[in-house]
Amino acid sequence: MGKFVSNIDEFFNFCKQNEVIFVDFRFTDMIGTWHHITYNIHSISKETFDTGIPFDGSSLQGWQPIEKSDMILKPDAQSAFLDPFTADPTIIVFCDVYDIYKEQMYEKCPRSIAKKTIQYLKDSGIADTAYFGPENEFFIFDSVKIVDATHCSKYEVDTEEGEWNDDREFVDSYNTGHRPRKKGGYFPVQPVDSSVDIRAEMIQTLEKVGIKTFVHHHEVAQGQVEIGVKYDTLVEAADNVQIYKYVIKMIAHLNGKTATFMPKPLYGDNGSGMHVHMSLWKDGVNLFYDKEGYSHLSQTAINYIGGILKNARSVAAFTNPSSNSYKRIVPGFEAPCILTYSCQNRSASCRIPYGIGKNSARIEIRFPDSTANPYLAFVSLLMAGLDGIKNKTIPVGPMDENLFDLTLDEIREKGIEQLPHTLRGSLEALIRNNTYLKPVMSDLFIDDYQHLKFETQVWPVEARPTAYEFKTCYSC
Repeated sequence: MGKFVSNIDEFFNFCKQNEVIFVDFRFTDMIGTWHHITYNIHSISKETFDTGIPFDGSSLQGWQPIEKSDMILKPDAQSAFLDPFTADPTIIVFCDVYDIYKEQMYEKCPRSIAKKTIQYLKDSGIADTAYFGPENEFFIFDSVKIVDATHCSKYEVDTEEGEWNDDREFVDSYNTGHRPRKKGGYFPVQPVDSSVDIRAEMIQTLEKVGIKTFVHHHEVAQGQVEIGVKYDTLVEAADNVQIYKYVIKMIAHLNGKTATFMPKPLYGDNGSGMHVHMSLWKDGVNLFYDKEGYSHLSQTAINYIGGILKNARSVAAFTNPSSNSYKRIVPGFEAPCILTYSCQNRSASCRIPYGIGKNSARIEIRFPDSTANPYLAFVSLLMAGLDGIKNKTIPVGPMDENLFDLTLDEIREKGIEQLPHTLRGSLEALIRNNTYLKPVMSDLFIDDYQHLKFETQVWPVEARPTAYEFKTCYSC
């Protein structure tokens, strides 16, 4: 993210120059939801950045008990940027959470965990910088309807691009017939690609708040798109994801649309992922590059891949943390669940991009999605990769064939593991395998995180009948 201020003095000068009236302090909970509290600029001083902003930690899922609810937000002045959507000039500031009872940064604050992880990386001596380049795909719909009752369950999303609208009579328009069709949305021009202008507006707004973009295009599914954002260091890249999702959803909202980062809103069409590009650097040198290595990757990079794939089943509890995540990770939809690596091969969980050099050498992990808390997703990937470097883990591969064509027996014969098929499987893997996370995640955090996911995602979903179950079981 582009920096508008470098310190507290510059913050107040920036506010004065832009006639700021309100300061919006924002922080992220365990799930990844962005929360905010807004103060009048006249009630904020330099001391505020030291003393912090008080709030109720018991009102957030999985955080504090009510008898120990007082917590403090510690603003990060360098993260400040102007909110492009408020009627009155408002500046947004990222915050970390401080625990007044233990007198330390809060062990359940994802941004604080991310900062702790970067310090751990530096202290390890392996590298001093980790770069992350997430690709957050999303859908733009015209409407969404949701019913979740004791006797009835229903959802319905709609987009003019949907082939189900081929015979629709439009009240204020007409049926053009130009649609991408199922799995037909990759790179068609207008009028099949109907979201060019709204994507351009999204990009211009992202640039205005300091997010560097480089590409936008229609994706494979109906109503699905992507905007490419420049990579950054761990904390900043996760901050960027929070800003990105905020801008995307607000621009859609202001245009009478609705944007979602839900992995699999359409049955039978491609889902949305958050492919993550990564590299490690030390003293300005890319540790992932070796001209003589496989696809110009170093042994360090191969071991890093090995660590991620070895721990992937528990990593997925953070990178794919919703029940809907596992409806996307199925063969045939460019969402690999097979834990191997390959050059250019999008059916492998880890892809090595084509044409990498000493400054661009990186790996791409393809199974994460945007229901992930970006701080925790990047932390878990980095810690798993470092575990691989320390233990010189060798991944299965490279596999340069179309892995989606393999049968389950063939996958087993090749000794390739797969991601779990459900969130329950990932959480149970996290319970069994979390040692690699212990340097930066406390036992309390890991325990409360998995409990929260069971209570909000696993058990409620497992308890609800679905329309398909009525279709297959009603006449039993």
